[in-house]
Amino acid sequence: MNSPMLKIENLVMRFGGVVACNDFTAEIKEGQIVGLIGPNGAGKTTIFNVVTGVYKPTAGQILFSPNGIEQHQLTGLSPDKIAKLGVCRTFQNIRLFGELTVLENVFIGNHLRVKSDVFSTVLRLPHYVAEEKRLYEKSLYLLEKIGLQDTKDEKASSLPYGMQRRLEIARALATDPRLLLLDEPAAGMNPQETRELIEFIREIKDEFDLTIFLIEHHMEVIMEISEKIYVLDHGVLIAQGNPSEIQRNEKVVEAYLGVG
Repeated sequence: MNSPMLKIENLVMRFGGVVACNDFTAEIKEGQIVGLIGPNGAGKTTIFNVVTGVYKPTAGQILFSPNGIEQHQLTGLSPDKIAKLGVCRTFQNIRLFGELTVLENVFIGNHLRVKSDVFSTVLRLPHYVAEEKRLYEKSLYLLEKIGLQDTKDEKASSLPYGMQRRLEIARALATDPRLLLLDEPAAGMNPQETRELIEFIREIKDEFDLTIFLIEHHMEVIMEISEKIYVLDHGVLIAQGNPSEIQRNEKVVEAYLGVG
């Protein structure tokens, strides 16, 4: 728990004259669940996009240590290379392949770990067939662990909203992440689905030995599940601390809860 898995140092992200993130610094230790909150437009998703390689920052650096020994500079790497290092994410808007089955959606998540080349794949050589079987079994295992094994042959678009969220997370788990970034996983959920999501995140953290960084507007989720919370306002870090400290912070109450 003492080893920083992710270090974000003095991050700046400008889009023309707009500063979406200004000198943001954060640290996430191995095994933690860390929350990132703030009003709409505060720069939260921008930070996720920089960490996962969608944007190259204007300034600052991002260091990732998946095992507490090796340290990788993520700044400037492409999203696929960052994912291969063990950083994966979900999105605020669900991005499943709706016409594919539940199982096929999870199976696709394995593509980062495929070792066979195109030649072996086209000719279906024995080692490719063996690898395909292994990934199929892995996909079934993931569906079982998240409680969707009975829906494996259904179209992803036919699932209830809460189950689609779980499926998206299962597809992310198929990449074998060490650090999982969840962008508003409770968005659009009813209270019952939200409660189930809280327990689900705790379960997958333990089951898959994950470190989790999440953006969330549902205060119930963020306050109950996070060990540490960072608060942004207009791209600037205005507070950090545990849930009780954040709830008592006057700047947070004013900026995020709209009181003052």
